[in-house]
Amino acid sequence: QVQLVESGGGLVQAGGSLRLSCAASGTRFSINPMGWYRQAPGKQRDLVASITSRGRTNYADSVKDRFTISRDNAKNTLYLQMNSLKPEDTAVYYCNEDPWHYDYWGQGTQVTVSS
Repeated sequence: QVQLVESGGGLVQAGGSLRLSCAASGTRFSINPMGWYRQAPGKQRDLVASITSRGRTNYADSVKDRFTISRDNAKNTLYLQMNSLKPEDTAVYYCNEDPWHYDYWGQGTQVTVSS
């Protein structure tokens, strides 16, 4: 059974930083493309960053040059370093494969950026 557990969210002031982690189990993590998604209240869940098994990355325009996605295949862990945070980054952040798999969604981790 696949389990993805996100952590590292919190409350931060605008301009601050957070590092999110996603611990994966029950999946072939090392060979699957992975992504970070976010969902703000009343909005759809969107992909913000993705990384292939070989480390090639892609970012949504809204987070480019501020967020960095990385992975440690030995630890089955996905990361998202978020710098220069803005109030509009406030959302619940989730990890999943890219493209996402319906049954893999976890609880997510809340990120709140105050102005």
